[in-house]
Formats: sequence, structure tokens, C-alpha cells
Amino acid sequence: MGGFFGVVADHDCVCDIFYGTDYHSHLGTKRGGLAVCDPENGITRRIHDITNAQFRSKFDDDIDKFAGNSGIGIISDYEDQPLIISSRFGNYAIVTVGKINNIEELAEDAFNRGFSHFSESSCGELNPTEIVAMLIGRKPTIVEGIEYAQKVIDGSCSILILIDNKIYAARDRYGRTPVILGEKPGAFAVTMETTAFPNLDYKLKYELGPGEIVEITEKEVIQKRAPGDTMKLCTFFWVYYGYPSSCYEGISAESARYRNGESMAAADADILDGIDSICGIPDSGIAHAIGYSNACHKPYRRSFVKYTPTWPRSFMPQNQAVRDLVARMKLIPVQTEIEGKRMLFCDDSIVRGTQLKDTVVRLYERGAKSVHMRSACPPLAFGCKFLNFSRSRSELDLAARRAIAKLETRELTDDVIREYLEYGTDKYNAMVEEVRKELRLNSLKYQSLEKLIEAIGVEPSKVCTYCWTGRDVEDEAPQIDLKK
Repeated sequence: MGGFFGVVADHDCVCDIFYGTDYHSHLGTKRGGLAVCDPENGITRRIHDITNAQFRSKFDDDIDKFAGNSGIGIISDYEDQPLIISSRFGNYAIVTVGKINNIEELAEDAFNRGFSHFSESSCGELNPTEIVAMLIGRKPTIVEGIEYAQKVIDGSCSILILIDNKIYAARDRYGRTPVILGEKPGAFAVTMETTAFPNLDYKLKYELGPGEIVEITEKEVIQKRAPGDTMKLCTFFWVYYGYPSSCYEGISAESARYRNGESMAAADADILDGIDSICGIPDSGIAHAIGYSNACHKPYRRSFVKYTPTWPRSFMPQNQAVRDLVARMKLIPVQTEIEGKRMLFCDDSIVRGTQLKDTVVRLYERGAKSVHMRSACPPLAFGCKFLNFSRSRSELDLAARRAIAKLETRELTDDVIREYLEYGTDKYNAMVEEVRKELRLNSLKYQSLEKLIEAIGVEPSKVCTYCWTGRDVEDEAPQIDLKK
């Protein structure tokens, strides 16, 4: 998915930019980049491939080459960032986080207007950040350009622009991703993860609203566009994406996961006598499992430990075989906590199910008596249109979709899919049973959407639930005329 961090200060702030960006490393594993503005020498930029190495290790040798009082950094999904753009506004650096579904249409429209080429690409794909810069350049000011870009993009886009020793920060028009301001004496910072603030001594200032744009200088934060009325923050920040120590809309990710685990335990009183231990699939299933364990008074045990020094998050690689290898190699079994045990696992979600199936097989091979699974969220039935949560080539990669396809003779329209998503119905139970059999589990339950939202403690209208329901505000949004 990616994450960004920026600083404007009245002193050299390179170290803050470096460490603040590094605190977003859990959000992406392909590219890392920094751009720092020195008023005398302009913008200095470095981009490195971080596929097989940590962000810090790639930039350690570069830090002494940076100097300046403002800068931005990015951990990116797959494209090179930041980009340096030469424009009528002057030279600037830009980073983006989001997903542009109509990127080919936007490029074709640019060519029809006389735009000659796009220079940045990755794996044969257009660089979305360059597309955004092109759209911004169509309007007379940067702020108007950002507003225009966010209107014509199908998907989502949060943006940082570094220019003239200041930063323009813009949150996606529906607030799909968090953009949060911090401050300390002599400096302002902007981040996606509040995790980046405490150790750099920043205090939370406020969270930008959906579509809000601000200009950050060393002295003040100036609102350039007020927030819109519709918020659709991705619920997965609390379920999975977000670092445990981060907060979104004032709600702690770690605490929300504890509450969610407690909620799942409350629905399981009938099977707990047959369970020896509660386990979490590392890392993001752990807090859900701890909450579950505390509520049901069954011991929490680590049947797997995660080897983190060299392995990235397993959903990142595009190739399924590589994803499976990463998932297998990074989880090391603890034999004494598996053999002869009746275990109940909590995981953040069940996406494709291939990695989980391998994990269950390994547990049985090591002598587990029974394996039960609890998913901290509902069945994922729709591929995300707004963030690069998963780059699966087909929605049939999703375990829930495969199960429905086995049960259904009709064409799998969205309405047909939704018939299987109503919690507790016969069709829902049949779908869950199909997934359980495929994964060779003794029992399987998914958290209901209602209980998940309740556990988080967020207003239901403020979060995006598209991957579970197939419905979102943009489904009713009017089409945008690119010529306007």
C-alpha cells in the first residue's frame, strides 16, 4: 500500500525525515525514497530498491549527503518515488499513496491533449505519481491542481508535495488513508502512521479530514481546502495494516484488536472446553488473539514465532509462489506448543487462504490434535478498488469467492455474491463450511461486520467496508468529465 512522512522545520530535519519514513516500512516493501529541500541547492533525492533489504540499510550511506529544513519520504508499493517535477510552479518533489483504477484512461486523455510521453514506469506500468503530477499541472495553482486530480481519479490518492521549503499535504477526497499532523518546537510533521511521532518527540496536532489540503511552513499550518463531508477510512488499518502503536481517528489499533478478540471469544462459549490454548498468526493476528485469550481465560501461547530480520510482509509480492515462500519461511513452529494440543488461532483475515492452508497442514504434521480458526473480520469477497491491499489478478483468488463459486450455479454477479454475505444465514454458513473444508480446519468462524465496527468504536458511516459488502459511496458518485 505504501506510506509517507514529511517535515518542515526551522533547523536541519534530515534525521527526522529518515526515521519517520522508516516507521512506515510495514506498509510496503518495493521502493523507498527521500527528497530534501535545501534553499540554496534545491531538492536532493534518493530512491532505492528495498525488496530484499531494510529501508534504513539502503539509506544509511545517503544521510550525510542530505541537508535541509524540509523534506518528504515514502515507502512505496512498487513505483519509484519521490518524483522531481519541473513545472510552471517551479521544481517540486511529490509522493502519493493510493490506487488509480482509470490510469490508462487518464494517460490516453493526456496524449489526446498533446502530452507527448510519460517517463516513469515500473514493470511496464505507468507510474501513478507521474499521472497525478500531470493532472495537477493542468490548473493554475497547486491547490486547484490537487483538487482536480482527486476529482478525476477513480480510486484514491493522498499526496505530499515539497516545494520552496514548504509542504502541501492532501488527504484522499474520501479519507481512505489517514494523513496526520504533528508538531514540536521548531517543526511540523505529516504522517500516515502516528507510530512515527513519539520517538521523534512530535505531539499529535490534528488529523486532516477527507479531501482537506494544508500548506505546512516552518511557522504554521495553513488550511487551503476545508474537509469534505464524507469519510470512508479503510477499516483494515485497525484490523491489519496499521502498526499496533498507531491511532486513527483517535482510536488505537492495538486496543481495537484487543476488543475485537474479546468480542469473538464471547461468541465461542460452546467450544472452549475443548481448547487448550489460544494462538495468534504473527504479527497482526496476535493482538486479536490476546484479546480473545483474556476474555475466555484460556492461556495464550506462541505456537509460531516470526523471523523478521530478512522476510517482508507476505501479501506484498505479486507472485503467489513467492508469497507462499515468504509466509512459510518467516513463521517458525514451536514444537512443544503444537504437539498434542487443541489450538484456536486468531488471524486478521483470510484472503486467498493458500498460506493459511499450508500453516494448518504443518500444524497437523507436527502433532496438533485439533486446529480451530477465527478470522478477525468478515469474509473478503470483493477485491479492493481503493488501495493496493492485494494485487490478485482475479477475485476468484479470494477464498470466500472460491467457496461461493463451488456452491452457486448462477453467474457470480455482485448481487448473487451478497446473498452469501449476510451473517448467519444458510447460504453464509454453507460458504464458511466450504472454506473450512478447504483449509482442513476443525472449526472456522468469521467476525461479523457489525461486531467488528462495534469493537473498533468508530462511526459506521465513516469507514470503508467495500471488500466485505461490495458497496461504497463511489458506486453512486457521478462520472467526472475530464475536460472540465
